[in-house]
Amino acid sequence: MDKEITSFLQHLIVEKGFSRNTTEAYRNDLSQFWDFLKEHENGATDGDRPWDLVDLHLLNEYIEDLRGRKAYRDTTTARKVAALKSFFGFLNENGTVAADPTESLGSPRVGRSLPKCLTEDQVTTLLDLASLSGTPEGQRDANILELLYATGLRVSELVSLNVQDIDFQEGYMRCWGKGSKERIVYLYPKAVTQLKRYIAKHREKLLSGRKDQPALFINHRGDRLTRQWIWAILKNYGENAEIDQRITPHTLRHSFATHLLQNGASLRHVQELLGHSSISTTQVYTHLTTNYLHQEYEKSHPRA
Repeated sequence: MDKEITSFLQHLIVEKGFSRNTTEAYRNDLSQFWDFLKEHENGATDGDRPWDLVDLHLLNEYIEDLRGRKAYRDTTTARKVAALKSFFGFLNENGTVAADPTESLGSPRVGRSLPKCLTEDQVTTLLDLASLSGTPEGQRDANILELLYATGLRVSELVSLNVQDIDFQEGYMRCWGKGSKERIVYLYPKAVTQLKRYIAKHREKLLSGRKDQPALFINHRGDRLTRQWIWAILKNYGENAEIDQRITPHTLRHSFATHLLQNGASLRHVQELLGHSSISTTQVYTHLTTNYLHQEYEKSHPRA
């Protein structure tokens, strides 16, 4: 891979604190553009300063190729353009290119999609179903679902949890979010009680004698659960609960935020609980609560 791309990715990890998954997405997007550049310039990229060859005309050709021949959606194209803008901004700041060719580059306009969430009744159905199993794996799964809804954790934050991160006496746990930022998330009493039981009884059976395993959620071999495993668990319980929409870890995160706002929590507090660096990210949930308030208005007003 090009040395400048490698240097930029190291910058994202070391200086920006980006996660491995985010950095890998940048790697894929920039590698794709690098391949396009090599193909377009017929070997001219073999010189010492290949990025000087990039201009606005070439970038627009690349966008046309993404949207036309490759038929990417606008959301995907916009993400790839954003990666290029960040990369060339980095090259310009470090003097690798004299000017940033992406400065006046347009990007597909992408409408902000509203996150899908469950109703409170659907969440209750899902969590009650999960709690019925008496097996160690079933009780582990029940705690995973309960914890996702209790805290609004991202799936990457969930699988990174260790037993020592939990303070049972105070009812909270520490997690590490995007950019390795530490934050506190709180647990309601039922989640605390279930988690205590899982650790004391069911987790011990899953450890397979591995007393040195710090992970909170593990499989039957005592290994830490992966993100893919959590997605599969959610998919399975969503189907068993006969909930029509597809359920992912983010569905419960969205439900957590929406239900808090519907029940009176402030946007600023929800921002802190979700670990959003900007409140503008959290504001997408206000659209959902506005719809909810409209429904309540129509249902409750005597002349509506």
